This record gives sequence, C-alpha cells and structure tokens, in this order.
Amino acid sequence: MDGCVKKTGQIATALLCLIMLTGAGLPETGPKPEVKPGDKQVEQQAEDPANIDVAPKPQPKPDAKPETAAPDAASPDVPKPDTKPDEKTTEGDQPTPSSDTLAKDAAAPKREVQGPNLPDKNPPDKQTLEAQHLTIEPESDADHSECVKELQALGVVFTDLSRIDDGNGCGIDKPIKVTQALPGIKLKPDGVFRCPVALALARWMKGTVIPAAAIAAADQGRITTINQASSYICRLRNSAETGKISEHARGNAVDIASFSFEKGEDIAVKPRREDSTLIGAFQRTVSAAGCLYFTTVLDPESDAAHETHFHLDVLQRKGGYRYCH
Repeated sequence: MDGCVKKTGQIATALLCLIMLTGAGLPETGPKPEVKPGDKQVEQQAEDPANIDVAPKPQPKPDAKPETAAPDAASPDVPKPDTKPDEKTTEGDQPTPSSDTLAKDAAAPKREVQGPNLPDKNPPDKQTLEAQHLTIEPESDADHSECVKELQALGVVFTDLSRIDDGNGCGIDKPIKVTQALPGIKLKPDGVFRCPVALALARWMKGTVIPAAAIAAADQGRITTINQASSYICRLRNSAETGKISEHARGNAVDIASFSFEKGEDIAVKPRREDSTLIGAFQRTVSAAGCLYFTTVLDPESDAAHETHFHLDVLQRKGGYRYCH
C-alpha cells in the first residue's frame, strides 16, 4: 500500500513538471542569422541609426559590358581616332598632316610672312639712330603762330631760328631760342626747342614754381634764373648707343637742374623724397604740378639717369596720356 502511494506521488510530480514545461513560452527574439553581402536586410540595418556596427554597404560590381563602353579599337569595323586618348586639343588646332603633305611642304620655297603679330627682327630699341631712318616732324604754320602769340602775351623773351636738320630725324621744323622764360627770369644757358616747350615752361613757372618758391624760400627773394641742363641735342634716350630717339633730339624737351634766387643758395634738383624741410616740399610740389603743363615729367626719384634734374617734355601720346614719375 505504501509503495503504491509513493509511486502515485512520483507520477503526479512528473505530470506537474510536464505541465510547467509545456506552459513556458519561447523568447520573443532569438539569434539572427548572419546576412550575406548584398542582402536587402543589410540595407535596412544601414538605415537604422541605432545600428552602429553594420558594415559599409558594398558597391555593386559593374556590368561586364556596359552600354556606354567605348568601342573596341581592335575591331576592324570601328575606325580608329586621329588623336591619342591622352592628347588635348583646343579650338583652332589643325589635324596632323600626312607624310605626303610634309614632303610637299618641305620641297616648296619658303616665304617670309610679315604681319602685326610677328615680332620685329630688329626693333627700334635695338637699333642705332642711323638705322631707324627717321625724319623731322613738320609743324603747322597756324599752330606755331598761335603759340608765338601766347609766348608774347606772357612776356617770354625769344627769337625765331632757321629750320634745324642734323640728319637721322634730329631737328626742329620751327625752332625758337628762349633767353628769358618769363620777364626777369633768365634761362641759362639759352634754350633751343619748339614753341610748345617754351609755353609749357612759362606756364609752369608762373602757375606753380614762383608761388611755391615764395612760400618755401621767402627769405631768398624772387627767382632770377632757371639753370637748364639740356634743351635741343641730337641723341638717343639717355645718350644710349641704341634705342628710341630722345625728345631732346626733336626739340620737345628741356632739363631743369636748379633755380637761382636774388640771395641765398640755389635750390638744386636732387633726391628729396625723405626731405622733410620746406625745400623738400617745394621740389615735390613743382614736380607733381609739372604734369599739368608737360606730358612727361621725370624727377630724381624716377631713375639714376635723372637724379640731378627734372626732364620735362611735350611728347603727344594717344588719348592725351601723360607719364609723370
């Protein structure tokens, strides 16, 4: 009897365990299978911002024969291009001539082509004065007559000279010799040039130099003399052996070396860029104002060739352009 009860209890226990096992549920999530590259599930995981361990999306392999692939150059049905793939051409490039064309060109006589875009074999800056074959520029009678009237009105003392012709383009069609740039102000030595130079010099002196000197050198009295270093002379620029003709050789220029006063020392033209005195201010003022009257002004700050004087000329340029330095 006791044995039977014990066996019955074991069976009941076994049934209870079975009921508990069958009632237990499986977990909602389980291990996920490893996804192969290219699987759509990888793309879904890459879009999930919480998934930071997902490998980069693999790039699809190109098709073996894309529709836009270049034709096979080895194919007998496809013509080969004239240029290599790595050659660059620009608009206006010509195709490579054939061997027959090259042979004909080599046999043809050569002709020297002249044009505006071709460099001059011997430009003026490499030529001597004789090699340039220059001529004297003619002056209008009417213009010269009008200029002379203005000189007379300003009180400039001058005389007319005969035409100067020293050859190779050196000379003046209607030269004058100036002894006084303004009444009571001598030009020393006398200057020989064209009338427009004398007119610009007189206007510059009256409008700028005399008023500026009255302030900068008031204790020296009035200006009595303009000491010039060069007027007309037949030479190239800066007295070089080759190059462009000087405006002095055409009667268009005058060089001013210093100004003399009634008393005291002369005011010499020299480098004064750092001169903080009234004399320094005077020189810089008259130099800058010179471009109101002359078309070219070169002062001691320009270059070594002009360290001791002002170069002033009336060269006419296109568009009324002036060069002042």
